[in-house]
Amino acid sequence: MKIAVVTDSTAYIPQELRDKHDIHMIPLNVIFGSESYREEIEMDWKTYYEEIKKHKDLPTTSQPAFGELIALYEKLSETFDAVISIHLSSGISGTYNSAASANELVDGIDIYPFDTETSCMAQGFYVLAAAEKIQGGASVEEVLAHLNDLKKSQRAYFMVDDLTHLQRGGRLNGAQAFIGSLLKVKPILHFDNKLIVPFEKIRTRKKAISRIFELFDQDASRGVPMRATLIHGNREEEVEELIAHLSEKYPHVEFYKSYFGAVIGTHLGEGSLALGWVMR
Repeated sequence: MKIAVVTDSTAYIPQELRDKHDIHMIPLNVIFGSESYREEIEMDWKTYYEEIKKHKDLPTTSQPAFGELIALYEKLSETFDAVISIHLSSGISGTYNSAASANELVDGIDIYPFDTETSCMAQGFYVLAAAEKIQGGASVEEVLAHLNDLKKSQRAYFMVDDLTHLQRGGRLNGAQAFIGSLLKVKPILHFDNKLIVPFEKIRTRKKAISRIFELFDQDASRGVPMRATLIHGNREEEVEELIAHLSEKYPHVEFYKSYFGAVIGTHLGEGSLALGWVMR
């Protein structure tokens, strides 16, 4: 059986890695006024952070056009027998549900949607793991079992400079009683039950980053092979310095530099930072 891997643009997997592992990508959209752009295709992250400064109002975002998703699966059906379609959390986007619905409409290929319950390169680690398993000859069932097993060790924590982006977009859940005070601090957030919720309230950016590193150390200090990603919202140099520091301390961890692209960047805002990891 020939198995394809599909993900959406919010995994922010670099083009060279997608090409290396034959990963297919469906883009989400960011909308400035009447202009819609497919992220990672028509708007990269650097262009996005330049463009947002030109507008008074925040852009909006939307999941992939259903017809575009169908067209991708139909194209894959010419070569593949099955597709494992790996997407950002269904708690913040309808992309996963669209993939599930497409299975009823596309002939000639079996579609297996997978909800990572997270996003960004933390999502990307599931995609890379699936592609590597397939290249090693694993079946669909074996790949899905492996992905579900990875959920036991996957962690991701992030901080934002300004919570108003998440508040306006309706992506911050379970925190209504804290909104007033949270807006004045640098909270650590994470995904819980598919939703973005506060993890801890921290007073400063420096202390928030330090606390995230403490959480990472609880797993990394065990010496088990891991993948980890530092993700930035237009703070590339800062992340490069942090990766250099962490790589020296944890040589058994494979670090990836990543970013919040247009869609996730719209909801988190510039200056956001995250650290995600998973056991190999």
